[in-house]
Amino acid sequence: MTLALYGLGVSRGIAIGQAYVLAHDELRITEYKIAADQVDKEIARFEDALDTALQQLQQVRYQIPTNTPVDIQSFIDTHLLMLKDAALAQVPIDTITMRRCNAEWALQLQRDALVNVFEAMDDAYLRTRRDDVDFVVSRVQRILLNRSEHPSELLGNPLRDAIVLADDLSPADVVLMQHQGIAAFITEFGGTTSHTAILARSLGIPALVGVHNARRYLKDGELLIVDGRRGVLLASPDDAIVEFFISRRQQESATAAELNKLKGRPAITHDGKKVNLLANVELHEDLVAIERVAAEGIGLYRTEMLFMNRPDLPSEEEQLETYLNVLNAVSGAPVTIRSLDIGGDKNVTWPQQSCSIVSNPALSLRGIRLCLKETAVFRVQLRAILRASAYGEVRLMLPMLSNLGELTQVRRLIDTVKKELTAQGLKFNSKLPVGGMIEVPAAALSAEMFAKYLDFLSIGTNDLIQYTVAADRIDDAVSYLYDPLHPGVLRLIKMTIDAGNTVGIPVAMCGEMAGDIRYTRLLLGLGLREFSMHPAFLLEVKRRVNNSDFDHLKKQVGEILPVAEPAVIVELVDTLNDDL
Repeated sequence: MTLALYGLGVSRGIAIGQAYVLAHDELRITEYKIAADQVDKEIARFEDALDTALQQLQQVRYQIPTNTPVDIQSFIDTHLLMLKDAALAQVPIDTITMRRCNAEWALQLQRDALVNVFEAMDDAYLRTRRDDVDFVVSRVQRILLNRSEHPSELLGNPLRDAIVLADDLSPADVVLMQHQGIAAFITEFGGTTSHTAILARSLGIPALVGVHNARRYLKDGELLIVDGRRGVLLASPDDAIVEFFISRRQQESATAAELNKLKGRPAITHDGKKVNLLANVELHEDLVAIERVAAEGIGLYRTEMLFMNRPDLPSEEEQLETYLNVLNAVSGAPVTIRSLDIGGDKNVTWPQQSCSIVSNPALSLRGIRLCLKETAVFRVQLRAILRASAYGEVRLMLPMLSNLGELTQVRRLIDTVKKELTAQGLKFNSKLPVGGMIEVPAAALSAEMFAKYLDFLSIGTNDLIQYTVAADRIDDAVSYLYDPLHPGVLRLIKMTIDAGNTVGIPVAMCGEMAGDIRYTRLLLGLGLREFSMHPAFLLEVKRRVNNSDFDHLKKQVGEILPVAEPAVIVELVDTLNDDL
């Protein structure tokens, strides 16, 4: 009898192979006191464990073939840097000294403190950075407990064509397994934006995460099928099911080959309407992916990672260098840099801030609100962005705008920074385009007013949907309410696009909805002409655009907007794609 389990499909593709269940015993960390004359010895034990962990990861890095892309190697480098960071290398030593406790417990306390910071973050991507803390801490803890075996060193059996099941996997594990020829992997934990998930997409390994209790129901050697697109795992399939998925896999390979032919070709509808397809970028490997699909530029460059995993703030020169590297990577294509968009919990990450408890970070001090409160930090970023604008087609995008007063303050600050740069003889584009993200319902309702004072608008559907329906999409209890096709959401999107058209400025969309081909024709019918998405989805969206008629879709979508019944809206949207 075939068993079906479901999780989050983080990397597309179909894999068929035998299960390799990777056991990973849970660590039990307890506290015990040490004598005053043993403190130095305990500190030395901790430092030795750090050195051993560094050597282990460096050995993993040495095993990566020299032709492996730099962006993949950087995942291991991230963990190497974390082992050297004071947050993990020094704070536990201070705790050992003050509490006179064992090194394992001191490290665990710091791990819990760091994880609490990340889990309180509103941004889903930044929230999953806790995984990196866990991977690094777990490695050091195992060394301290004389259980230094790590999944990547435990693999004694050939893994070629196997489907690996684990509680979770680090980027180091995935890199080594990929070079041993695994067909796919499944983890019981993890999210779509974890480093491991991103790496799976980069390496082209079909993968599911969040398949709870998978190892409870599955055993070594059992035949499995993984469908990364649909987030489905099938165990002990019969011959008919296997044949079906073999056929599906062949079809997907043929489709991928056809999509690759679209690289470098324009996205133009049947009736001659040009549509701009850009990419969202947050990590280095996304820049490599942009080149693979020949995106027309970057519609959203997230700057948050410049400010994360460090005890200090990035300098103007460091930020400038990063932005120039991005400009060089896209060879003259436009780059939209979003100013710092960090949630209301960030008071605990900046040393100069006093800690505070925020009951609802999503509605608190985040995005442009935080930047306007911390103008010294914002000013440094504005200087770096303006200076970068002298070397390429840079646009500045402001997140979380909710009223015109915020925009007025930003404009004044930009003018002040321009005067400073001019006085210092530093080059910049005096006409740097400034745009705003429409992700707060109040901003969408006021879109025409914002459009009069901005050079472009970009719809951030992730937050716009969340705020409109008052439901967190990653909260299992209410995620069913998170609906891109909610009538209120569709009307806010339409209102924003119309506002841009009325005033004569471009309107883009950079939320996940822009990269979902189920909604491509719907968005075209709403009048959207610029999409920005993860590079992995760009060619599929391009094919959908090229097979569409812009004016015809506007008429069809015009009939959908007045509908209130969710099920009817879904049916009508499905009919937009009937000929595909």
